[in-house]
Amino acid sequence: MHRSVQRVRYPPFEHYNTNPEEIPLVEVLLVSENEPPPEFKLGVENGWMVEWRDEKQGGENLPEIRTEVTRETLPFLMRTRNGWYIEPDPIHALARRMILPSVIILTASLILHALEPALIELIGSVAEIIYTPIRIGPLDYPLLILVSFPIFILPIIVRIVANVRDIRRQEEYISKPLGSPLMEIGDRGPNSIEVLSFQSPKGFRADRCRIQVGVAVPERETLLKATNTSETGQPAPGMSTALPERRVSTADEHGTGVGESLPMTVSRGRVLLLEPMRVQCSGPWNDISSSKIVLEGPNDTWPGSIYSAMIAVHWEIVVEGVTDSGTRMKWVRPIIIENNAKVSVDDLPVRSGRVEG
Repeated sequence: MHRSVQRVRYPPFEHYNTNPEEIPLVEVLLVSENEPPPEFKLGVENGWMVEWRDEKQGGENLPEIRTEVTRETLPFLMRTRNGWYIEPDPIHALARRMILPSVIILTASLILHALEPALIELIGSVAEIIYTPIRIGPLDYPLLILVSFPIFILPIIVRIVANVRDIRRQEEYISKPLGSPLMEIGDRGPNSIEVLSFQSPKGFRADRCRIQVGVAVPERETLLKATNTSETGQPAPGMSTALPERRVSTADEHGTGVGESLPMTVSRGRVLLLEPMRVQCSGPWNDISSSKIVLEGPNDTWPGSIYSAMIAVHWEIVVEGVTDSGTRMKWVRPIIIENNAKVSVDDLPVRSGRVEG
């Protein structure tokens, strides 16, 4: 049996307002029949971090987990990160950026409305003009509220429009799905891959491609065991409560997703919107029209493909393009990259769990 130590401080769904030093570091002693990868450490001790190293003195006191270590892509990633995906409508991001200013405007209007008597006494006729009510039917409405409330609901309207457009494109794809591209892969280096040929399916024009790597969410059951947390108790930091029967995304499948990671999806078939990995880094885009392409990974050297319940380093090819109907889509294919020698990356690239984040 092989023994190694895994140390993880995985970013929560929205990490922007979270101090990583306040999130406990999860450490486990991994026992497996398969050999662990060469040591690697992504991130720093007081930040978001993923580390896999040999057992050292004191490691025997850590919680012990027994799980498979493999270089083959895990089934849940094959279900959620393999095949065709629709590019979400770009106005999703616009709607999210509009939320904060619209709330500020509405709040300011309510405060000014509450201070109306004092302001009229202080600045006189100017305030009276500002606070002049507008009569609609038999009722009078404050002018400030009539102006600010439509601004407040504008992000909701924009979001609804974006979801309707997304659903229409998903329904269109379901009614007429694309075939799989033909791709021939050559040599694979420690941080790169060679594409010898690529043939798009009928109805799709490929524009560019790249490879990207990330660390998938840890398995829920393993996190609970490592943190000595009960399923019926308060979840560990960064985890959600147990979810009901229907699970639609990578993070939801393991109960570590908190919030809306994807825009609205259709209720049948597989999910056609690609959820991002919260730890993810990409190589540069390449023109797919070349006869021979070498796809380079991120500037920092990353560990190769390795999968376990706690740490899963996942590599994939992403091809972007547009269908004959004008829908932007991407094709994703998991790949296996050879492991390097010892790897250390100081800056762990983290992002929001939202697909438009």
